[in-house]
Amino acid sequence: MNAVSTSAKGKILVVDDDRLVLATVTHGLARAGYEVIDADNGDDAILLAREHKPDLALLDIRMEGKSGFDVAAYLRSSLGTPFMFLSAFADDDTVAQVKALGAVAYLVKPLDIAQIVPTVEAALSSVRARRAPIPTSPLPGLAPATPVTGHDPIADPVPVAVGVLMHRYSLPRAEALARLQRLAETDGRSLHAQATALLDAVELLSRPASG
Repeated sequence: MNAVSTSAKGKILVVDDDRLVLATVTHGLARAGYEVIDADNGDDAILLAREHKPDLALLDIRMEGKSGFDVAAYLRSSLGTPFMFLSAFADDDTVAQVKALGAVAYLVKPLDIAQIVPTVEAALSSVRARRAPIPTSPLPGLAPATPVTGHDPIADPVPVAVGVLMHRYSLPRAEALARLQRLAETDGRSLHAQATALLDAVELLSRPASG
């Protein structure tokens, strides 16, 4: 376990018992400007979270010893740390537990860092928005943030699409949202429909080529 320090945009705890996945995600997030702390098991993850107080945790679910669900429950109850899951499993029971715990996002493996970074950016943006005082003039097109517990963590495509544009074009959040709004106006779509179309295109491009 180690910490990779950069000119950090945020501090991220990454936990996965697959060392290749752990190294790939850690390296990718560090290159994207995050300070990254990693662990390959749940016990170390909890110790590191207590020591470093990360802004967000990325958790594998099925690990020996404490599972990602165990770590998430501790982060939520003891530290108030938001978390998302990276897992190869998407069965109904797993998804139900993800929702019950209140994850900010849930990504199903296999995935690449180009898919993870925008989701991390959107998740951190959403978390910080909920913690900040409510502005008198909120950005147009963004509904007030609501707690994620009890509904699909990624049901609203707008903040995720904004995160994709932020990462792809190196834009601040307000400019990324403005670009998404312009695309919606040009295509004659609602902001929600334009965000959904953008994410559908990203997912299509990220699929492995069929044999």
